Parts: sequence; C-alpha cells; structure tokens
Amino acid sequence: MPQTLADVLDVIERLWPQAGAEGWDAPGVVVGDPAAQVTRVRLVVDAVAATIDEALETKTDLVLSHHPLLLRGVSSVAEDRYKGLLVARLIRAGCALVTAHTNADVVPDGVSDVIAQRIGLSGIRPIVAGATDRSGVGRVGTLPEPTGLGALARRIADILPPTASGIRVSGEFAQPVTTVSLCGGAGDAYLREPAVLASDVYITSDLRHHPASEAREQALLGGGPALIDVSHWASEWLWLDVAARQLRAALPGVEVTISELRTDPWDFAIMQ
Repeated sequence: MPQTLADVLDVIERLWPQAGAEGWDAPGVVVGDPAAQVTRVRLVVDAVAATIDEALETKTDLVLSHHPLLLRGVSSVAEDRYKGLLVARLIRAGCALVTAHTNADVVPDGVSDVIAQRIGLSGIRPIVAGATDRSGVGRVGTLPEPTGLGALARRIADILPPTASGIRVSGEFAQPVTTVSLCGGAGDAYLREPAVLASDVYITSDLRHHPASEAREQALLGGGPALIDVSHWASEWLWLDVAARQLRAALPGVEVTISELRTDPWDFAIMQ
C-alpha cells in the first residue's frame, strides 16, 4: 500500500521517540502535508542548499535530516535568507522535511551507539543512562585488546569519512587505551561525567580550547582521559546507513537513500 507522510512519521516516532530529545531541541516535522504520499526518502546530516538541491533533483518526497533546520527561533522566512529560501523551495516542490536529532542520539543503534559498534567496543553502555535499557547520552565500552592512543586515532580515521579538519588528539601517542567513552556530535558538556573521567580516552567533536585544556590539565594531575576530537558531521554521518536500513525494513516499497555529500563546514586546512 502507498505510504503517506503520516505513516512515515509513525515509524520515525517508533524508532526515535521525541520524548528522548533534549529540552532545547526541535525534532519533528519542519514542512510537509501528513496526507502526502511518500515514495522516496533521502537521509542527510544537514539540510543545507547542496543536500536540498540533491533531494529535489532526485524527486525526493521526504528529507530526513539529523540536524534541525529551525533549531532556534526565527522571525522571518524571507527568501533572501537561506533558511527561508530552503523552506520555500521544499514547499513548492512538495517535499517534506523532518528532523531526528538528539532523539536519534540516545537510542540503541543511534548516533553514539553506531560509533561504538564500528570501533568494536564491547560491554557498551551510556555515559548518562536514559529511561530504558541501553538508551542514554553517549557510550562507554571496552576495546577487544589494549591499543595505543595513536593506533586508535588511526582506526577512527579509517572508519569516518574524511574531512579537512581531520582528527586531533590530546595525549601521548603510545599511551595504552582499553576503556573508551564517546559522544557523537558536540560532547564537551560530558567531560566531567564519572564514566568519561574513568575511561582512558574520550572521543567527541567540537572540543573548545578551555574545556579541553582544563580536562587535560586535570588528567595530568589526578587522572582522566586522553581526548580525540573528530568532525561533528563525520561522527554523525555513520548513523545514516543504520537509520536507512531501519526505515527500509519498516517501509516496504519506499526508496530510502543516503546523501554522501560532505556538509562539514570546513573546506581546507593549512598545517603549520
């Protein structure tokens, strides 16, 4: 039977319940008619001009974006502003836009869970426990065997799609690593969590100077994790493949594809 946007929204809610989203977040429908038919779904990390161009060129009915387009309040959707232009183009094309953000971070097989699985961690559990088993913010687990910090960073580089910013590491190249904590996307808010402080390394994105410096200084004084900082976009892009498989299983007859466009905002880096 043909699937409507309402049908797809029911599946999205079952996979990534909005109740799991942070209070500041804005997941859900941005534009779209619940009664409209959906035959093609495109998964993206960011709803930006390039990914919307790609979706409309392929006659996509629904873009499922990880990052909300309208996360913060706007006072205008005039088309001389990029958000207004994207909303107008989607409406004119009859293409819906739905986001699954922090509600997709915390679930089993969510953003952080996927990274932990790809690294090969065992005994995976949340950094901050959620309402149900295996749900919650971030993940902690154990490597199959101890490895050096540099070797782990190299493994992560092989797993993630390449970006101009690459991977930054704070710690000794050869220091041993067994317990790994991680948070897909920006995770410096969890640097002081007990599970992070007890791990050998913490992997996340968007680490700012002062939180990173203070964490490393405290680690040198009284113990704490080394740090691996990866691209925000790259850390979340891995989840799209798993999400697409889940949607295909739940929505037979609907074509579900993934955008491979790099929407990391940085284009090149100059090494000094």
